[in-house]
Amino acid sequence: MGSLKAGFDAVANHIGLILLPVALDIFLWLGPRLSVGGLVNPFFKLMFDEARTTVTSSADLKRFTDFQTGFSEILERFNLLSLLSRLQAFPIGISSLLAQTMPVKTPLGSQDVVQVSSLSGLIGLMFLLILVGWIAGGLYFRWVSGTALGNAMSEAEISFVWAILQTLILSAVWFIGLMMILIPVMLVLTFLTFLSPALASGAFFVMLILSFWLIVPLFFTPHGIFVRKQNAFHSIFTSLRMARFTLPTSGLFVLSVLLLTTGLNYLWSVPPDDSWMLLVGITGHAFITTALLAASFVYYRDMNAWLQTVFEQLQQKQAIPAQRV
Repeated sequence: MGSLKAGFDAVANHIGLILLPVALDIFLWLGPRLSVGGLVNPFFKLMFDEARTTVTSSADLKRFTDFQTGFSEILERFNLLSLLSRLQAFPIGISSLLAQTMPVKTPLGSQDVVQVSSLSGLIGLMFLLILVGWIAGGLYFRWVSGTALGNAMSEAEISFVWAILQTLILSAVWFIGLMMILIPVMLVLTFLTFLSPALASGAFFVMLILSFWLIVPLFFTPHGIFVRKQNAFHSIFTSLRMARFTLPTSGLFVLSVLLLTTGLNYLWSVPPDDSWMLLVGITGHAFITTALLAASFVYYRDMNAWLQTVFEQLQQKQAIPAQRV
């Protein structure tokens, strides 16, 4: 609770910290929409048509049709520019409300749609947008951590170059690790989809539950970079070590962050896309997520300081019997 209070106080006293997430959401809202529907729709249509031939019962056919309709709607609303935001699978980035809701209307009318027409253009744009998102996220994390920790950050003197370099290294490590996991998982889910959509949905749900076990150890992987000026690999090790010794407390903190973020996102998403009241939701989301990020830096600093004290006391206790002998 002390960390959460410190994070909210830091953002309330330095409200400019929310400018980056607010600006990103306004751009995703009022700016153009880069659509990939025209390019990838034929591929997914062929895949669904092939999978439909394996569905026999009417109940499974209805579930399959509903899934296909929902997937098509998501694909139609998808904005490639949302890759500028913090991807859910990556630890560093700028949090965005509209990257999740994918609006198609604005108070000024419908969004201007720009179709990506070539596969090479799609790959190039994805690489560029993700890279820019990582760089902006590293600078955003540096800004928030420096403000939340105050004078403590002056000892680290984390430069722009260091923050960007370590952000890129950590994000690249995450990307490689995710690809090693996601590619086999996607192949298995695709195979199960051809056999039975219900079986594939059940397998996906089980995998989702298992992934929750990794949230706490990996949640603080970027914090060592911005709090203790560690390199990306040392920061990962420190996060795993901290989670090992503080799992109940750290788990409660991470759970509080996830509940606050997820729960309040429903509130921020209440205004319709074509109402200026959505600005309230954008601002509220930016304030809450930035405050929680600041709180996580405070918690990480205090918890590691406590662990350091505990380790030093244990070393002293072990040294005393040795000296007596």
